[in-house]
Amino acid sequence: MNGASMPPPGRLRAGVLLSRVMSRCALEPRPPGKRWLVAGLGNPGLPGTRHSVGMAVLGQLAQRLGVAETWARDRRCAADVALASLGDAQLVLLRPRRLMNANGRSVARAVELFGLTAEEVYLVHDELDKPLGKLALKLGGSARGHNGVRSCISCLNSNAMPRLRVGIGRPIHADAVQAYVLGCFSPAEQELLPPLLERATDLLLDHIRKRSGGPLLGP
Repeated sequence: MNGASMPPPGRLRAGVLLSRVMSRCALEPRPPGKRWLVAGLGNPGLPGTRHSVGMAVLGQLAQRLGVAETWARDRRCAADVALASLGDAQLVLLRPRRLMNANGRSVARAVELFGLTAEEVYLVHDELDKPLGKLALKLGGSARGHNGVRSCISCLNSNAMPRLRVGIGRPIHADAVQAYVLGCFSPAEQELLPPLLERATDLLLDHIRKRSGGPLLGP
């Protein structure tokens, strides 16, 4: 017996199921506007950092939609993926496994696999120019200096993606920005995170329901 570890049976089954579902989704026709991709931008392996707050929102979103235990790695797009239903719509939740500066490669590959357009992709990311606790939904436009968004715009050749900007605040000194975004939330900030993630999830789901033509009430 070699020293390689096997993934837990539940995760292995989830991965096989997800691969089959993704293959079927990529091939089957679908009503336009009824499938959405929601990507949480960040750095893999750095949970709890300000720069990866988009991934934290995706975790809360998966929990709300009852798919938190179904995340599975998809090597084709180098990301963790979970599929969820929202009324008649299907949500593809995606957390890239590439670094922030290359998140767009994972997002663009998933867009290709699921037959989506840039307008059907939501990007969730941190925002230095908003204080912690503030949220804003931006419908397309420039990257505003965010490297993950810039990567997505470049790889999708479009800036039409809606973005949920999650405020993390900005440090006083400009030369401290890199250490600040890659650092973890302080204990005081961590107390603000649970309601912030809940509100971010509400905002996303309401916007997606509205665009899907469904009622605003739901999970």
